[in-house]
Amino acid sequence: MRVVAGELVGLTEVGYRRARAGGGSEGARLPVGRLRVDRVPSGCDAVLVVGDLQGVAPSPWGGPPVLLGVALADYLTVWAEEGSAPPPERVGVVLAGDLYAAPAADRRGVGGAVRDVWWAFAAAGCPFVVGVAGNHDLVSAAELAEAGGHVRLLDGDCVDLGGVRFGGVGRIIGDPARPGRRAERAQIDLLGRVLGEDPSVLILHEGPAGPDADDRPGRAEIGVRLRLRPPALTVCGHVHWNAPVCASMDGHVLNVDARAVLLTP
Repeated sequence: MRVVAGELVGLTEVGYRRARAGGGSEGARLPVGRLRVDRVPSGCDAVLVVGDLQGVAPSPWGGPPVLLGVALADYLTVWAEEGSAPPPERVGVVLAGDLYAAPAADRRGVGGAVRDVWWAFAAAGCPFVVGVAGNHDLVSAAELAEAGGHVRLLDGDCVDLGGVRFGGVGRIIGDPARPGRRAERAQIDLLGRVLGEDPSVLILHEGPAGPDADDRPGRAEIGVRLRLRPPALTVCGHVHWNAPVCASMDGHVLNVDARAVLLTP
């Protein structure tokens, strides 16, 4: 899966609530865009890539607020009915981590269970749901196993889906005594192991810095490792890029912090 047009085209927005700096909550808009790639996995007409969905929103069908990712799974059907996206049964899903928010969306930096987000996309009929855990996510491969083999949490491994190899490394670099963190050497070694399996799509939570690190921040150490064996597409989040796509060696990096991107051929 290789980006063939680096400009993200806006499709729509989803309103939600998120924690405000200093306490309380505030309204926000999740941008949803389209990015062209050369191909998608067989059995799919598109792949939805999302990350850092740290907010709550009602489902488009109504009801109390739920995790933003759960609501987003319901929006797939709405977009299909509007003709702006394929039906959920033709949309694979890539999750780049940090999918939790406090129920009232009034506290920043909290962690919690995100299984419901993964299950929501599986229940919507998506042909696969693959991704990594962020530093605020509580989720395990074991608790996702009941959803079926098409739902895969990656951390140091790869999976082939529809003729495309996806690799993933979750967490961020930091003090391993803190949740969702791994020592730098261990994280880089795990990344090297995944890259050694030649994934076409690499999924990270914490990614590399872009060429203009002030505008596209990230981990320099990860960038150094990626340049030795760059995948066609690296997906990440954790920190925000205003311009979400950049070229990286002979591939591209797509940052989906607080963003949803529909990859279409």
